[in-house]
Amino acid sequence: MTTPTSPALDPIELHRRLQGKLAVVSKTKLTPETLAALYTPGVGEVCREIADHPDMATTLTLKGRSVAVVSDGSAVLGLGNIGPLGALPVMEGKAILFKDLGGLDAWPIVLSTQNVDEIVAAVTAIAPTFGAINLEDISAPRCYEVEERLQEALDIPVMHDDQHATAIVALAGLINAAKVVAKDLRACRVVVVGAGAAGSGLFRLLVDYGVTDVVLTDSKGIVEPTRTNLDAYKQRWAQLGNPRQLTGDVGVALAGADIVIGVTVPGAFTAAHIKTMASQPIVFALANPTPEIMPDAAIAAGAAVVATGRSDYANQINNVLVFPGLFKGLLAHNAPAVTTAIKLACAAALADLIPQPTADQIIPSALDPRVAPTVAAAVGSSL
Repeated sequence: MTTPTSPALDPIELHRRLQGKLAVVSKTKLTPETLAALYTPGVGEVCREIADHPDMATTLTLKGRSVAVVSDGSAVLGLGNIGPLGALPVMEGKAILFKDLGGLDAWPIVLSTQNVDEIVAAVTAIAPTFGAINLEDISAPRCYEVEERLQEALDIPVMHDDQHATAIVALAGLINAAKVVAKDLRACRVVVVGAGAAGSGLFRLLVDYGVTDVVLTDSKGIVEPTRTNLDAYKQRWAQLGNPRQLTGDVGVALAGADIVIGVTVPGAFTAAHIKTMASQPIVFALANPTPEIMPDAAIAAGAAVVATGRSDYANQINNVLVFPGLFKGLLAHNAPAVTTAIKLACAAALADLIPQPTADQIIPSALDPRVAPTVAAAVGSSL
């Protein structure tokens, strides 16, 4: 494991100097000829063409290469509900990753409302400009309703990145981690600690992948049908997985487990918990910026493979490995939605980029140039 290091650049000073990470740049030089063709009078012909044939908007305008990155600022990184302006630097950062890694133009859009009806109305109203919608940093459980309602209302892909992209990367890492310890992932006992957006998304994707003994826990314990303090979404998830019908706290869930994935807060599980797990346990401690347990402590407790969400340790599980390529593939193939088949195909393709995984390399680097094209191709193959 590498030693954590401090950033080489001062983030505040860099942002001040740049005054934002993005700029609108014309794709052609403005001359009398291009002015006449791109604006008046020539643009009128293009407008009539699109009005008569709406599908032409994807090839005659920026719609076919544009993604809206939308947040209400209610669940930003590990900072919580810091509002739309506090979220804007993150949405800008996502946009440059879309551009540099996926070749797409993404537009950061922060909303001055955290009301579900108003978010859905706002995104629906602006959707004609974009080929896809990336929802970001919207708190649970509102994020589930926002995504579901927008998927129903729109004919373009809508994905809440915190749920699905994180789940895809984690599944890819788990596929390879299981190979390292010579276990069948589908036969493993898996515990997901944290039932927010990321945890619930991963839990559901593991079930879709075929892991039968997967248990979801929140701050009150195992999410299971006898609990009376579950919201409507957790009531759904209580019907999935957990074939041994476990009840109780995270300690009950982890006893004898092969894999634990933390997507919650530091200290949610400990070295003592890891010592109760099966032989050669796999530990994904993905809380950011401080993991549930630090890698060295997890290894000392017996973990065979450890992953975190941080770039300064081996095996970074980060959604940047997915969303640029995923949206690139969605737009290239005019896919109307992000399906389970797409998510599973992307996870398998990411895992295959590491043909001989080791304890210190189960997932490719976020800057590996193969990643985005591979994920985009996986989208196409799954349609």
